[in-house]
Amino acid sequence: MPQGKPAGVRCVQLLDDLHCAIFADPRRPAVCGGLKPSAEMCGSSRDEAMAYLTRLEALTS
Repeated sequence: MPQGKPAGVRCVQLLDDLHCAIFADPRRPAVCGGLKPSAEMCGSSRDEAMAYLTRLEALTS
C-alpha cells in the first residue's frame, strides 16, 4: 500500500489464513518488521489482540 494503510482498512497483503503474503520479502514495510509482539499487544486471545490493534490504529490515524 504505497500511500500507507489507513486505520480500519485490511492490509492488502493479509491472506485468508491471516498470514502475511510478503513476510520474508524485502518489500515488506519497515513498520511491519519493527512491530514486535508483546503480552500487552497480544492479550490472551485473538479478540483481545484485535481490540489492541484497533485502538492503536485509532490513536495513530
